[in-house]
Amino acid sequence: NGRGWMCCWDCHSLIIWKMSGWAWGRLKKLEDASTYLSLPSTKIELEEKGHSATGKSMQNLGSCTISKDSFQISTLVCSTKLTQNVDLLGLLKWRSNTSLLHQNLKQLMKVDGGEVVKFLQDTLDALFNIMMENSESETFDTLVFDALVFIIGLIADRKFQHFNPVLETYIKKHFSATLAYTKLTKVLKTYVDNAEKCGITDQLFKAMKALEYIFKFIVRSRILFNQLYENKGEADFRESLLQLFKSINEMMSSNSDQTVIVKVCASHISSFASPTTISEIFACLCLKAGFASIKVNSWYFYCREILLPTMTDQLKYHLERQEDLEACCQLLSNILEVLYKKDVGPTQRHVQIIMENLLRTVNRTVISMGRDSELIGSFVACMTAILRQMEDYHYAHLIKTFGKMRSDVDFLMETFIMFKNLIGKNVYPFDWVIMNMMQNKVFLRAINQYADMLNKKFLDQANFELQLWNNYFHLAVAFLTQESLQLENFSSAKRTKILNKYGDMRRQIGFEIRDMWYNLGKYPEHVFPSVLPQNHLEGYSWKNSFENEIITKLDHEVEGGRGDEQYKVLFDKILLEHCRKHKYLAKSGETFVKLVVRLMERLLDYRTIMHDENKENRMSCTVNVPLFLRAIVSVAGRYLYKLCDLHKECDNYTEAAYTLLLHAKLLKWSEEACAAHLTQRDGYQAATQGQLKDQLYQEIIHYFDKGKMWEEAIALGKELAEQYENEMFDYEQLSELLRKQAQFYENIVKVIRPKPDYFAVGYYGQGFPTFIRNKVFIYRGKEYERREDFEARLLTQFPNAEKMKTTSPPGDDIKSSSGQYIQCFTVKPKLDLPSKFHRPVSEQIVSFYRVNEVQRFEYSRPVRKGEKNPDNEFANMWIERTIYVTAYKLPGILRWFEVKSVEISPLENAIETMQLTNDKINNMVQQHLNDPNLPINPLSMLLNGIVDPAVMGGFANYEKAFFTEKYMHEHPEDHDKIEKLMDLIAWQIPFLAEGIRIHGEKVTEALRPFHERMEACFRQLKDKVEKQYGVRERRGSRPRSMVRSFTMPSSSRPLSVASVSSLSSDSTPSRPGSDG
Repeated sequence: NGRGWMCCWDCHSLIIWKMSGWAWGRLKKLEDASTYLSLPSTKIELEEKGHSATGKSMQNLGSCTISKDSFQISTLVCSTKLTQNVDLLGLLKWRSNTSLLHQNLKQLMKVDGGEVVKFLQDTLDALFNIMMENSESETFDTLVFDALVFIIGLIADRKFQHFNPVLETYIKKHFSATLAYTKLTKVLKTYVDNAEKCGITDQLFKAMKALEYIFKFIVRSRILFNQLYENKGEADFRESLLQLFKSINEMMSSNSDQTVIVKVCASHISSFASPTTISEIFACLCLKAGFASIKVNSWYFYCREILLPTMTDQLKYHLERQEDLEACCQLLSNILEVLYKKDVGPTQRHVQIIMENLLRTVNRTVISMGRDSELIGSFVACMTAILRQMEDYHYAHLIKTFGKMRSDVDFLMETFIMFKNLIGKNVYPFDWVIMNMMQNKVFLRAINQYADMLNKKFLDQANFELQLWNNYFHLAVAFLTQESLQLENFSSAKRTKILNKYGDMRRQIGFEIRDMWYNLGKYPEHVFPSVLPQNHLEGYSWKNSFENEIITKLDHEVEGGRGDEQYKVLFDKILLEHCRKHKYLAKSGETFVKLVVRLMERLLDYRTIMHDENKENRMSCTVNVPLFLRAIVSVAGRYLYKLCDLHKECDNYTEAAYTLLLHAKLLKWSEEACAAHLTQRDGYQAATQGQLKDQLYQEIIHYFDKGKMWEEAIALGKELAEQYENEMFDYEQLSELLRKQAQFYENIVKVIRPKPDYFAVGYYGQGFPTFIRNKVFIYRGKEYERREDFEARLLTQFPNAEKMKTTSPPGDDIKSSSGQYIQCFTVKPKLDLPSKFHRPVSEQIVSFYRVNEVQRFEYSRPVRKGEKNPDNEFANMWIERTIYVTAYKLPGILRWFEVKSVEISPLENAIETMQLTNDKINNMVQQHLNDPNLPINPLSMLLNGIVDPAVMGGFANYEKAFFTEKYMHEHPEDHDKIEKLMDLIAWQIPFLAEGIRIHGEKVTEALRPFHERMEACFRQLKDKVEKQYGVRERRGSRPRSMVRSFTMPSSSRPLSVASVSSLSSDSTPSRPGSDG
């Protein structure tokens, strides 16, 4: 209706109006519709408008008359928008007439409950809007409070209890009165303070019944206020709540008859509202309203059975979410402090509640906290206090509580690891002796109790847990060896006090370790394979596991500062003596001891130089460890990360990539769990080895790109693409990776890359560190770095070193001297082209392999054989070529590697030189065939340099050196190599023939005489070679051998141990077989 409320649910008698014909026509045309609609619908409305109808007489209203008939209708209205109650409507629209607000608030408490709950949210909004818009006045505060209590009472009624979730939802999601907490607290305190006054008791009784939701409104209002104003007025809020609770305590202590029923209500509030109302309120206040500092008083003890479970639930909820940790810690500390007192009655049940609800949660909170957290000490103290108050009954109950075997294992595993970490890195200072000893005493008791659980549940074959037993023994040994229990380090007086109060806990845990070891029975090999009988020792996996464990521990101890050269000697001596006396460990034990001693040498070297300013020395020592322990992922990975960081500091991105690649190759493409320490680097977030390997590959590809090693990046990308496409099905990552690969291919053929030089460096003399002393290394120079610059850099690192002026290997006098001598010279990498390049390819592609993926390096130096010829100084001048082979290919995880072998093979050198000469002729011929527009000058120089009689002595020297009956007799093992060299000489003729043919087609008239002379020289050379070594025929792009006959020269000239060629400063072969 026009007043905004609906007609009541009832039967209604409606008037039937009669109309004349013309009136009906007007109505149908909507010309007089408003007149009709304004007519009264019932007799009551008719009388209200001043009309009446009595007896048979009808009241005429315009063109309509009332019929004697009537129409009966029954209505049923169900709406959440329209109300049938005038008083409720007045409250909802209180702003339209504020003068009636006082009356509307009072009338609300007389409205039918069903109508109120339908408009619950609107009604509550109206009440709190009234309170908020009159925040400066207290005129309506009490009436609004009473109305709120009335509504809460309605919801508590069984008839409307299904509206309880609606009220909860309103408080959590729709309630927005940020200042309501001050008014609600004030009114409630006023009622409590005046509990003995007449007329107050009934309303206070209703408020006590509604206390749960009143406090929920208070707490929610304060939270909203904090979100807006950042804890403004926190002290005032705490004080107001404190005063309120004091008032409630005073009321409970009162002896007045007026407050008996109210006190009964407050003491047994669970019977009116919910079983844990008061405990929920107090726990919620302690955490959300900052009540952690309140000391729990007598009210707490009266309600302990109700309060404690809810408080522990609240603590568990917030601890699991890492919320309000400081408040949680203070509250838990207060609870434990009260329970530890002597005069608080029985506490066994209450300690059990804390143990069941909070022990594991507190453990996990401690585990998740870093040692730098301000709260770590407080939480460890709380955990220690819980364990301290637990009796044997509680531990026995704890064993019964865990129903699932996996839950038992997880709990014990977490506890053992946590205890071990706390023992290894104590959260309390070393001089807090009493605190540390108390913690150790509690831990020892807990360890013994948990050991009992191990014996009862995890000793039989079906339930044996290897890792759990391992963790137990690791914990027990860590407890035994911890620094705070080494009593010999304390003064005599302090040691005596500790022994009197706590005893020697090392002795106690030692006996426990012994008993647990004996309890293992037939399972000891799973924990300590060092005591296995022979048939078990032959199993590699257990020995390997034991070695890994010892090595990991040794790495930790040496890096921590323990051990030295003397310890290494004693370790070697003592263990070897014991192993050699043992029946089964004589051989394998000696091998293991030698392994550990070699590792110790590397670890001590690393520790000595880890703070050295010379980063290259640090790299050398760092790389020795992971290369030695490549199979132990945990140790190797840690050192490889360190080495990678050193490379990045020096902008050695290629070496950084190879370093990470070595680590990545130790991982699997699997769902196997990834150890936490492997991901403790910025940007690594991986739960499995496969995920970590994926992230490592992406980082490696990035470093290869920065180092312009695109071939390596492509190879790695192909492996990663296979995973994305067929295993992970991550097509988005695959598309991005393929785009990168496309760019890498384009870079290979378009970007000019600088070619680094390689240098051989020898460190001679006892003045150098052991890891480089009297050793030769091949170094990869930086981009555009000359030998002079490289030598200056070396001498800067060793300012006391003397540069050697000769490239010959030094004698023993220099090697054994106390000084430092550095020998440095440039070496040439030997191309090792991958087998996939079985046909001619672009020089831009091949050029990469000329200076990368190389392991063999050559150095040529002139030597004079025989007497000097005054007419021709080059007649007895020979070239000695030395081949250096490094331990690993370069580039690699370092910019240098040690030379492992030195070869001087003149015959192999001759073969290689001839092969390179033939390849060079063939490549240039192919280039001219593919591009007729190429200039002819390079071809002219190459061909003339080979066929000119003045320089034809190139392979003639090979004939004199190797193709003699004497050499064949003295070196029968070289027969195949000599035949190969002859074949290469013969194959040079068809290559030269094709080159001269192309030259003849392209030569200009001005150079025609030059070409004709070159042809004449070639004919002489061809006749000589084909006569001695046979004819070879070139068909298409592939040569084909036709004749393999040859004749052996009869020269018996003495052979040199070095390869023979003429001396030339040009790197280009000057004739067949020249060294270049």
